[in-house]
Amino acid sequence: MGKGLWERAWVRHVAVALGYGVSYVIFRQFSHAHWQITAGLRLTVLLLAPYRYWPALIVGEFAYYGSVGYICSAVWGVEWGLACAIPVIAYVAPVVYWVRKHWPPVLRNANHINMVRLLGCALFSSIPLTLRDLSLFVVIKNLPADYVVNYYDLALHYCIGGFLGVLTVTPLALFGYQKLIVGSWSEVKEQLENSRLFFETICLGLPVLAFLLWVGFNAPPHASARQMAQVAMFLPVVWLALRHGWQGAAIGGAAASCAVMLLMPSFWDPATMQAESILAFAISTMLLMGARIDSINTPVEQERVDVRVALALAQRSIYLGEMQMRMTSQALEQVREGIQAGFMMMMGRLRHLQPAIDDRGYQRHAQVAQDQILRLAESLYPVALREKGLPGVLREGGLSQMLNDAGLTYVCDLRGPISKLSHALRMTIYRVLWETVADACSKKNVSDVRAYVRVAERQGRIGVLVIVRFRMRHAQLAFIDWEELVPSMARATSGLGLRAVKDRAAVFEGRMRTRSIDSGHQVSVLLLDPAVPGVAIGFAGMKAEC
Repeated sequence: MGKGLWERAWVRHVAVALGYGVSYVIFRQFSHAHWQITAGLRLTVLLLAPYRYWPALIVGEFAYYGSVGYICSAVWGVEWGLACAIPVIAYVAPVVYWVRKHWPPVLRNANHINMVRLLGCALFSSIPLTLRDLSLFVVIKNLPADYVVNYYDLALHYCIGGFLGVLTVTPLALFGYQKLIVGSWSEVKEQLENSRLFFETICLGLPVLAFLLWVGFNAPPHASARQMAQVAMFLPVVWLALRHGWQGAAIGGAAASCAVMLLMPSFWDPATMQAESILAFAISTMLLMGARIDSINTPVEQERVDVRVALALAQRSIYLGEMQMRMTSQALEQVREGIQAGFMMMMGRLRHLQPAIDDRGYQRHAQVAQDQILRLAESLYPVALREKGLPGVLREGGLSQMLNDAGLTYVCDLRGPISKLSHALRMTIYRVLWETVADACSKKNVSDVRAYVRVAERQGRIGVLVIVRFRMRHAQLAFIDWEELVPSMARATSGLGLRAVKDRAAVFEGRMRTRSIDSGHQVSVLLLDPAVPGVAIGFAGMKAEC
């Protein structure tokens, strides 16, 4: 029922008018002539709200100004009450409409902000605001006899106040709107938790402003220390803008603007006006510089995204290739079983025809053929991986059996949360170990192979470090059956050696290292799980205990 009620146009217009009217009254409580944050609220809603809701916005603001004009008309005159009753948004809306039509600062549903146009719109929108406020002094009645209206000072106050109010609210509101349109509140919360801008603002920017506030509050109202503290509040704006672009300038500018107003000793304070002028200039400059920094960083960020997408596609291709080889391996297993069943049927019929036949030779040839098919299936996709898992295959699988049968010593040690690894990374570890051992065995100078697999999880990212150490003992080399081992290893691998290992490591955002050790050499391979984006994990963070 509530959803059906909201689908009615008049309900939405009433909700917009009430929401904007209440928000305007709240902002008006903290707004002053030289710090008109209501101007920022007004410009924000005009830039983001569809045109069909603009009449509702005018009505919402008229509710406030109409009541003020009616209450104060008895003091300042009926003409002043009528002029005051006209809401400011009625003067600003035509300017913003022209800007949105011919010079739009907000593009693609606020995904892109043209900062030059936004600042131009802020400056243009402050002009009708200033003229409207000055016009009230033209029709005002019952001013004190000794009160002199200085239109130049009033225009300066209203113009700077409106412009600074826009700089305080609008960029920050647009930044928040960009974050809110990405999805659910949980996604926004996750972005805030992982945002360096949010962290640096809370831990560094706000403490600096708090220190300057403390210096200003402990100084006399018109002392130079208080004025210097107000002027120095633009420094966090500069630092955040250089670090995080216009988003940093928006957050730092809003906080610095509020801090300057807290140090204002009295209304129409000249020192505060000077600090506001410097702060408005600093925020404008940093917004422009931050937008330029963002435009420079955007291609770099896009390049990183493209690399991520390319890596994801390569990892997906590896996974699909492994799945295809798994299906082929299962088909070969079925062929092997079919050959065995056919051979047994043939030999049964042959015994029926010739009971005294010697079938040991036939059985031997059939067993050799079945073993070859089994080895081929194992090279494509190990059957034991489906049955025993990665630890069982690396410790007691085909590689261990092949090396031990040939006369080599093989030991594999696995530690860490291996169950959390993705299937693609498990198969990559298996392939990397085979390629590394096959490359070392092809040189026929290895007698002892020790593999260490370490799995670690850091800040939501899982990394794997594979270390294979090869040592040579001359007394053992003479008893190794290289003639059988080397061809068998070559058939079970790609034959590319360490080049294939290096390529596989690069696909999983890792790298490979080789170095010499006592009586041999060592190959280290770092791999990162593609399941979750994460942080850097290096060789130093994952050591093998030997």
